[in-house]
Amino acid sequence: MLLLNKFPAWLSAFTLLLLTQEPVSTSEVTACGVAVDPPANIEITDPGFLGYLSIHWTRPASLQNLTGCTVRYQLRYYDTYEERWRSVRTVKLTYAAQFDLEKSVKVRILTVLKCACTNGTEVQGEETEWVYTREPTGVAGSGIRDFHCVFYGKEYMECTWESGPVQPPNSQHYLYYWHKEMDETKECPEYIVLPEGRRGCRFPRESLLEFSNFNLCVNGSSPAGSLRTAYFSVEVQNHVKPAVVSSVHVSETAGGLKLDWSPPSGRVPEHCLEYEVESSTAMENGKEKQERMVFQNLVDTSYGLLRGVDSQKTCFRIRSKVNMYCADGGIWSDWSQTKCTVDKETRYIPAWKYLSLVGLLVIGIGILCLSLWILKKICIKKINKKDALYTLYKEKVNKTMPTILSPIFK
Repeated sequence: MLLLNKFPAWLSAFTLLLLTQEPVSTSEVTACGVAVDPPANIEITDPGFLGYLSIHWTRPASLQNLTGCTVRYQLRYYDTYEERWRSVRTVKLTYAAQFDLEKSVKVRILTVLKCACTNGTEVQGEETEWVYTREPTGVAGSGIRDFHCVFYGKEYMECTWESGPVQPPNSQHYLYYWHKEMDETKECPEYIVLPEGRRGCRFPRESLLEFSNFNLCVNGSSPAGSLRTAYFSVEVQNHVKPAVVSSVHVSETAGGLKLDWSPPSGRVPEHCLEYEVESSTAMENGKEKQERMVFQNLVDTSYGLLRGVDSQKTCFRIRSKVNMYCADGGIWSDWSQTKCTVDKETRYIPAWKYLSLVGLLVIGIGILCLSLWILKKICIKKINKKDALYTLYKEKVNKTMPTILSPIFK
């Protein structure tokens, strides 16, 4: 097993090599009759925190007995993770910074002097630079690849990797981590093991620290020799992936649509989320219209929009990410389930509406039949009454008419 306690051997050589580097700038700057020399006895040491190095120096000999002056130091170091120089001014004689130990360590430092004899003006000495590149050790091509970390819903983090192009038989990987609230490095609390070997590490929330460098290294061992070490430094709040957005609903309003959803589960605060809504609308001409909209600082998780007069059906899906106010980066969640409006040609009518229509139709037919029956009864009564009166009238006439005229009224 390749342990971290093997690292100080090359670190001690690392420090000695830095101290023997010749300064790039050799010219002198004087002020108040003394030379403003670079700091002396510069050391860069590794306490074993996976790239978090300590830089120490002493006051230059030319300024040891100088009084009534302010001596400060301007330190610059190259941040290989962000590929830019970082600068700091301090009156202290030590500073700690993060470096990628797989790349060159570059440090520049100078002395800044401010005295009464300089009329309050700062005088900068010559800047001195040290560069150190560590020779890689271990089986060539055995370093891991495709390392990335995902902080799922701020509940746990998984860091995974792929083996290098050269993987000796019976190889075993080891992951170690450290952050500033730890006294020493620790090994992975739970490895992710695949059939081909260890391919990741799962960190519980309690082992993580946000808004700070979270340093990791992956090394390994094999019968053929040690595997090459890979170093990484992440800020875990920039690797959050929220859970899937749930409970998506689409409703129709007067001339428009309303989309409602629930925030994803997990520990990500609601005010830290931004949402991306993807819509796909089928038009009457057979074409499809797609749009994506990103929403930040929503008061509530809903969104209203107009519905096009020539749209047949619109489908939505939503995903979320930590916004710029809570982190410098983030990972989009997976898309939610797709929710659609009703197609105009197959618009759904609830069953109770069908029953209501059938009921009204039956009642209407019943009323019509009853009305016709009543009307028929009335007509029959009138006809019967007319027949009775006519018969009575005819009998009376026949009685009073002469016999000779009777045939006329039969």
